[in-house]
Amino acid sequence: MNTTAVLLARPDQIRLADLVLATPTTEDVVVDVHWSGISTGTERLLFTGAMPSFPGMGYPLVPGYESVGRVVEAGEASGLRVGQQVFVPGANCFGPLDGQPVRGLFGGSASRLVVPGRRVIAVDEALGEQAVLLALAATAYHAVSDGGRIEHPKAPQLIVGHGVLGRLLARLNVAAGFPDTVVWETNPVRAQGAQGYTVLHPDADPRRNYDVICDVSGDAKLLDTLISRLAPGGEVILAGFYSQPLQFNFAPAFMREARLRAAAEWQRPDLLAVQALIANGLLTLDGLITHHAPSAQADNAYRTAFGDVACLKMVLDWTH
Repeated sequence: MNTTAVLLARPDQIRLADLVLATPTTEDVVVDVHWSGISTGTERLLFTGAMPSFPGMGYPLVPGYESVGRVVEAGEASGLRVGQQVFVPGANCFGPLDGQPVRGLFGGSASRLVVPGRRVIAVDEALGEQAVLLALAATAYHAVSDGGRIEHPKAPQLIVGHGVLGRLLARLNVAAGFPDTVVWETNPVRAQGAQGYTVLHPDADPRRNYDVICDVSGDAKLLDTLISRLAPGGEVILAGFYSQPLQFNFAPAFMREARLRAAAEWQRPDLLAVQALIANGLLTLDGLITHHAPSAQADNAYRTAFGDVACLKMVLDWTH
C-alpha cells in the first residue's frame, strides 16, 4: 500500500513523494486524509533547519501533525470503525525512499496514513476542515491547565502573539468568563480579528502587574521584557517553541519572585476537553483558517504559510 506525502528532503526543499506504507496490524487504522494543516511554529523550524536536535529528528522527513480524514480500514483491536472521521496527530508509517529511511516527524501530511487506533480520535463531521485546529486548541488548553495538574489554574491576563495559538488562548479566556484579556501583537495585519478581548502593541500597554503572562511568540529574547511586566509572585508560561536558548537577568526576576513554566505537549484529555467546549458552543474555531491549497501545490503552500503574515493557518486539501 502506497501514499503520496509531503517530503522535506532537507531544509528548504519540499516536494511530494510516493512512499510505501507499513502493513497495518490489528491495532491500526488506515486513514484517507482529507485535510492537513501547516504549523507556522514547529514546521517552520523543520523547514529552515533551526529545529533543535531531539530523538527522531533527521531528514528526509514527512511533516505534519494536524490531519483529518476518514477511516477506510480498521483493525479488530483498533477501537474504531470504517467510515469514522478522525483527527490524526501525526504518524510514523513510511518505508524507505531510495534506500534512505523516511522519518515520520511528525508524519501527518500525506494522502493516506497507517496509525495505531489509540492515537487518533473521532471528530464531529460538522467540524470539517476546522478539525485540523484541534491540536492547537488542545495545546492552548494544556498550557493554561498544566495538563490538569493545577486544580484552579489562573487564566493568563496577557498573551504574547496573536497567531492561531494566541487567539485560541484568548478565546478560552473569554469562554471561561475572563473578558479583560490583553494580547500583544506588533504586526498591524495580525492585530485584527479579536473576539471579546483587547489586542495592543506592547508599547501601548502601560501595565506592569500581570499575574500570569503566556508567551506563544517563540521569541527567545522576550523573557526579560515579560518578567518586567509581572506582579510580585507572577508567572510566565512558555507556550511557544524556542529554537534559541532562553536567558534572563536574575535581579529583576528575584525582585518579583517570578516563576517560569514551560508548557509541554498536549495530551489526549486536553483534546477531549476542547472537543467538549466546541460541542457546547463555548469555543469556536471560526475565522482561523485563512488559506487553502491543493496538496499538489504543497511547496508553494508551505512557503506562503511561513512567509505571508496574513496567513494564520494554511490547509492542504488532499481530496482532489
